[in-house]
Amino acid sequence: MIRQVEKYPVLSLLLFVIVMLGFTVDNLPVSIMEARNFISAREMLTDGNWILTTMNGEARYEKPPLPTWITAFFGFLFGIKSVLALRWPALLFVAIVGISIYKLSTKMELNKSHSLINGFIVITSFYVIGITIEGPWDIYAHGFMLLALFNLFQLFKNQKTTLLNSILFIVFLACSILSKGPVPLYVLLLSFIMAYGIAYRLIGSISHFLKLFSLLIFGIALGGWWYFHVRIADPETFTAIATRETSNWSSYNVRPFYYYWSFFAQSGIWTIPALMSLLYPYMKTRVTNLKAYRFSFFWTIIAVILLSIIPEKKSRYLMPVLIPLAINIGFYLDYLIREFKSLKDKKETFVVYFQFGLIATVALLFGTLAFFLGPFNSGLMLVKFIICAVVLAIIGVLILVRLKQKKIKTVFYLTILFMLSLGLFALPLAQLKIQENYNPVSELANNSLPLYSLNYIAPEVIYNYGDKIPSISKEDGVLIPDESQFYVIATKTNPISIETLDKLYNIEYIKTYDTNFTEEGSKSHKSRLVNNVYKLTRKE
Repeated sequence: MIRQVEKYPVLSLLLFVIVMLGFTVDNLPVSIMEARNFISAREMLTDGNWILTTMNGEARYEKPPLPTWITAFFGFLFGIKSVLALRWPALLFVAIVGISIYKLSTKMELNKSHSLINGFIVITSFYVIGITIEGPWDIYAHGFMLLALFNLFQLFKNQKTTLLNSILFIVFLACSILSKGPVPLYVLLLSFIMAYGIAYRLIGSISHFLKLFSLLIFGIALGGWWYFHVRIADPETFTAIATRETSNWSSYNVRPFYYYWSFFAQSGIWTIPALMSLLYPYMKTRVTNLKAYRFSFFWTIIAVILLSIIPEKKSRYLMPVLIPLAINIGFYLDYLIREFKSLKDKKETFVVYFQFGLIATVALLFGTLAFFLGPFNSGLMLVKFIICAVVLAIIGVLILVRLKQKKIKTVFYLTILFMLSLGLFALPLAQLKIQENYNPVSELANNSLPLYSLNYIAPEVIYNYGDKIPSISKEDGVLIPDESQFYVIATKTNPISIETLDKLYNIEYIKTYDTNFTEEGSKSHKSRLVNNVYKLTRKE
């Protein structure tokens, strides 16, 4: 089986992502950032707001539109109400990241097997998967940037600006800017260039580097057309949003300089190998390609430093660091595959036994632990649970057997199979967390009366409703709707606000809608997802 996987590396990486999450990822609830993006995609299809993007009918220029266009296209093909369809583009970009890492690794003169390992590491890293499920457009921006860097690496290495690599660099760079803005330029591109200069040295004529600089400027200009257009078409709104977004970098979510320095833990199951791979004095004598290792090492470290300099810090900003880190981890695993059978140092072998022994233990105990987390009383869910528990237990046993035989490559691919099984068999069990209090507002969508909001309504609720929910609360008061009878939705935490309409309308409480999948009273139960709906009838 491993031979077949290594024989078709690109297809293997693509199929792995599709099988792992492509048919089960819709079992997870839509997150707040995801809801914002899905609403914008929906309004592109329903209202034609492809350039001047909106969310709930209001301007949303905080994020550039390319990922929303892609999502809207999938929504058009498979249905805008299908969460699975809307999540598929992001999953495909996870595969693109894995394939790009594989291709870049081969250009770094790593063998095919080693390069494929790097690809599998990145697509099974915790926050690469997490950022996709969480829903922001980061995976698109960094995926496009990685494609651009793959071409830039060849331009650096060949010391000439070939037409194909130049065009692809410009196009993918522009697409990255149209997906997220300056973040990939700062975190991935700048650190890439600095690391390449340290590891390989920037060699070439002055004219060559002037051409590269012009390609960079052209790519940035091409990617910036949307910002320029919005700035001209809606200057007041654009300026207000740009000012707010820029100020956030220095005043919002401010964290200390060292906030990101546990970044290796974001790789999830690869945390221990990640830490080992970052021990430069230990690794430099154990790798087969020191220049390539130095490149991935400094690319990782410089990216973290650049992120640390910015006052505003969020955990999702770490996702691009996992890209070079995956290559770095690959060097450690390649060393183990080559040398583990001959290792005599118990300190070295203990780390390996602990790393993969822990994964095997989790696989073996999954059934016991999961059984107590949810009631498996329905027949179908019980069958799903049993299949999942048995599959993971078998994988756990095989990992222990191959670990004892010191067959590290087999252990690695069994770990990959463990991750695939979690997505394919364990993720559907998340449905068990839906509690009795779950009562979505979508049931109002077919009602003949219009629905308005009185105060803040969470994006998840708006997405669940399936249409815009216009707000009647304005800065200078309340906007009275034309209809004599309508519904109003208001957060349960602020029920008094509805009383402001008492003089004009007869107010009838209808129902409380709770979009939480979790139990009321639990820590993960969000009050912003609980709303009261009232029926208002104008007084004569």
